[in-house]
Amino acid sequence: MFDFLFSAIVIGAGGTALLDVWNLVLHRTRGLPLPPWHLVGRWFAGMRRGVFVHTRGISQSPPVDNELRIGWVMHYVVGIVFAMALLLLWGTHWAHAPRFFPALVVGLVTVGAGWFILQPGMGVGIACSRAANPAQARWLNVAGHVVFALGMYLSAKVFL
Repeated sequence: MFDFLFSAIVIGAGGTALLDVWNLVLHRTRGLPLPPWHLVGRWFAGMRRGVFVHTRGISQSPPVDNELRIGWVMHYVVGIVFAMALLLLWGTHWAHAPRFFPALVVGLVTVGAGWFILQPGMGVGIACSRAANPAQARWLNVAGHVVFALGMYLSAKVFL
């Protein structure tokens, strides 16, 4: 059990960290906005009050205490949960002899969590359908999850 949890933390945090680097590179080279982790924190915090969907958009909901901190923590928690899914599907032995394909499968499948849970919950619609540029948002979602997959693979390869 310890090997499973330790591996999931290393793999999930590593994949999430590479995704954060990717977002920073896109921000600095392409001028794309950084992910609004404070709004993600607001969404997660709202769940405690029974608010799971912000139909007018999460930015219209009142701020909550520590929403930025909550958003960052949950960003990494979700990455670790996705790494747990990878290890549950392919076994903890994957962490010690990783192959990229399983990480890619999990990375691509988890795009659906954003498209069908997070984004509708935050009021952006299914697959960012209400975003200013839905096609760009979708492409960035897919590319980001491929980067996340690469980060999971490299974290297992380098650190485990």
